[in-house]
Amino acid sequence: MENKHSSLGESHLDRFFYPLWLRIWHWLNAGLFLLLIASGVSMHFSSLEKPLIPFEAASLLHNVSGILLTINYAWFVVANFVSGNYRQYIPVFKNIFARLFLQARYYLYGMFRGEDHPFHISRKRKFNPLQQLAYVVVVYYFIPFVIGSGILLFFPELAPENFLGFSGITPVAIFHISIGYMLTFFMVVHVYLATHGETIWENFHGMITGYHSGHIETHPQSKDESSKEGKP
Repeated sequence: MENKHSSLGESHLDRFFYPLWLRIWHWLNAGLFLLLIASGVSMHFSSLEKPLIPFEAASLLHNVSGILLTINYAWFVVANFVSGNYRQYIPVFKNIFARLFLQARYYLYGMFRGEDHPFHISRKRKFNPLQQLAYVVVVYYFIPFVIGSGILLFFPELAPENFLGFSGITPVAIFHISIGYMLTFFMVVHVYLATHGETIWENFHGMITGYHSGHIETHPQSKDESSKEGKP
C-alpha cells in the first residue's frame, strides 16, 4: 500500500512499510523489555533497605513481563512467517563483508559528517546489512535464549541437577543475566541509531504510523545486492 503521492517519483516519499501487527509487536516488545530491565536491575542491584522496586513486586513484575514477552514473541514468529516478513531477515551473502564494512564506516564516521546513507530503505530491503545481522542474532537467537533460560529459572526442577560441576540452576542464571545485558546494550544502541533519520523523530514516527518518510532509492554501491534481492 503506497502513499498516494508515490506517483510523483520523488526521493522523499511517505511509504507504508510497517503493518499494524508489526508495530503492535514492536512497541509491546519494547515496553516489556523496559519492565524486565527495571525489575531485573532492582532484584539484583538494589539495596534491601531502599530497593528500586520492592523485591516481591519486582519478582512478580519480572515473571509476568516474561510470560507476556513469550506470548508476544510467539505471535511475532507466526505473523512474521504468514505475512512473508521473514524474508527481510534472510541475509544476502554476495559482497557481505564489503557491505558490512561500508555500513560500519557510515555509523562510525560518515553519519557525523553528513554523508549520504549507503543503503536506503526499500520494499525488498527494510534493513541495512548491519541491522539485518543484528536483528537475526537478537530476534532468532538472543530472545529465544532469554525466554528459554527464563523458563528454566521459573521452573528450576526442569534444569539439570549438575552442569560442569555447578548446580544446574547457577549456569542458567548466569546465562540468563548475560543475555539480558546484551539485549539491554542492543536496545540502547537501537534507540540511539533510530534518532539518526532525516530528523530525530522520523524513524519513531514510522513505527507509530506505519509510514516511512525519506529516501527510498538504492545507492549505486548496493545495486548488486538489490538485483539479488529481487529474485524470488
